[in-house]
Amino acid sequence: MPDFKTTSSKSPVLAARIERWPIAGSFTISRGAKTEAVTVVAEVSHGGHTGRGECVPYPRYGETPEATLATLLAMQEPISHGLDRGALQAAMPAGAARNALDCALLDLQAKISGQRVWNLLGRPAPSACTTAYTISLGTPEAMAAATAGAAHRPLLKIKLGGDGDGIRIAAVRKAAPHSELIVDANEAWTPHNLAQNLAACAAVGVTLVEQPLPAGQDDALARIGRPVAVCADESVHDRKSLDGLRDRYDAVNIKLDKTGGLTEALAMADAAQALGFDIMVGCMVATSLAMAPAMLLARQARFVDIDGPLLLARDRDGGLRYDGSLVYPPEAALWG
Repeated sequence: MPDFKTTSSKSPVLAARIERWPIAGSFTISRGAKTEAVTVVAEVSHGGHTGRGECVPYPRYGETPEATLATLLAMQEPISHGLDRGALQAAMPAGAARNALDCALLDLQAKISGQRVWNLLGRPAPSACTTAYTISLGTPEAMAAATAGAAHRPLLKIKLGGDGDGIRIAAVRKAAPHSELIVDANEAWTPHNLAQNLAACAAVGVTLVEQPLPAGQDDALARIGRPVAVCADESVHDRKSLDGLRDRYDAVNIKLDKTGGLTEALAMADAAQALGFDIMVGCMVATSLAMAPAMLLARQARFVDIDGPLLLARDRDGGLRYDGSLVYPPEAALWG
């Protein structure tokens, strides 16, 4: 793999690399399309064991693969001196780089102890659960065709993009009359078309609308009746960002790349539940190594959206087992 680097200092040893995974076709949202998933993998080795974590740097938050890699490699010395997962939370800001390292340290801890990570954390063991399957943004005709091919799946996540979304979602519903639909506008709506688009979603039985307005410009959500539950994504990152969202949102999307790892994600899920939010567990397009830690959140979630590997041309070896839309917990060799 390109961009592989490692430290020469004594164990624990940190390594990091950029990986590129082709997407099956393309993946399109309101901000654009891509044909590959670019991930960054962190590995921490100690005592003959290696823990791994994978993240997806997101340009929406000013992240790039190269900068994320550099941020991880800058942690070589602290890791070699025994930086643990608890100290990591203060040593790095929330974001993709900390996610990869947090998950790698958790995986290493599980492998050294010979226990599964959920036992170490005192959490219920994950079980098989239903994941959403994403339909990319396109013309109503293209989206209907893609939906028809996935209409057997019980939960579909529909990417919308602003103008014409009422026609798109009506076409999707016609193509999948029995699937539960959730919608992700990726900040593409405006206060002017918000009510109209929410009404169009309600008319076809959409269950949830994710991030309709841009983060920081979502006050209109507090001033209108919401005929469909609304979920915060770009507007919420970690526990600190939950404050003040209750009047605008009914649910929050917890993604490990936003929270900076599973450690904060679990704490955020507990805090969100205490505040009365429904929880969605989300993902970026990535391999099973990035999805596996998120499965520990699934028991607390109303919606699980960890279909990243299903959108790739191929997953990494030993990846999660998907049976249609049913995803099974990771084997220890993959993670945790």
